[in-house]
Amino acid sequence: MEKQTVLKKAELEQVEQVAKLFDQYRVFYGQASDLAGARQFILERLENKESVIFIAFDGSEEQSAVGFVQLYPSFSSVSMKRVWILNDLFVVSEARGQGTGRQLMSAARDFAKSNGAKGLSLTTAHDNLTAQSLYESLGYIRDEHFLTYELYF
Repeated sequence: MEKQTVLKKAELEQVEQVAKLFDQYRVFYGQASDLAGARQFILERLENKESVIFIAFDGSEEQSAVGFVQLYPSFSSVSMKRVWILNDLFVVSEARGQGTGRQLMSAARDFAKSNGAKGLSLTTAHDNLTAQSLYESLGYIRDEHFLTYELYF
């Protein structure tokens, strides 16, 4: 019997599950594991309502968390509307290729649309062709007109 992925908007009760995924996500991007720091970071985002997180469960009796997407609010001054920054998307390796990332992206889109946002914005590495393929298959358009500049402290 095929397992059905279940998505939920993360609440404080899911901090531990999201934190474990968030820690794995950071490790995937070359950071040292820091589960306590990940837990605190996610807890603060949810307590302060500074992000919206959707978490994917594998549908088994154990309800194992297999992925998440995190959105941060921003605004478009020109359109005078909210824009959500899709900052984090992660699916554990054993759940990849099963549509979980696509489901999380759809949940993010549906959430943004239902809240009257102008849209979603995301960035990805030039060499992350798998992610680019997913995003483009979902209707995301590559920006060819603007350059991104960053200033780090």
